Amino acid sequence: MKTGSHFPAAPDRAIRIGQAARFALAGIRVINGGIALIAPGVIIRRFGEEPAADNAAVYGLRMFGVRTVVLGIDLVALNGDSLRRALGQAVIIHGTDTATAALLGFSGRVKPRTAIPLTLISLTNTALASTAYFAACRDEK
Repeated sequence: MKTGSHFPAAPDRAIRIGQAARFALAGIRVINGGIALIAPGVIIRRFGEEPAADNAAVYGLRMFGVRTVVLGIDLVALNGDSLRRALGQAVIIHGTDTATAALLGFSGRVKPRTAIPLTLISLTNTALASTAYFAACRDEK
């Protein structure tokens, strides 16, 4: 097997991929959380609803927007055990989001044209969180 600069060691490559996944997820969280916090109507309209008619949705999106921004910042600011814990929680959070979006679609509570992209977005976030988590655990060794 060839070694050298053309063939980086697998662990180093896995850690770099995990770090890229972590920063991508952080960016997604900060952007989406910021939109939910500052302009919840944008998200409400994606569900085919009217923001003025749903004050509870505005409140909920702003509440989760703050959470999402803080969690995104954590992925950039934390390291070591704190980062691994935040990434492990990210897998749970995004996995739950994925299951919720899929169940809303399957149950008919959300139209397929909305449920499918939401599920795929959440699944992407889950994949990023998982990749980052496993790389952080590997980096610990």
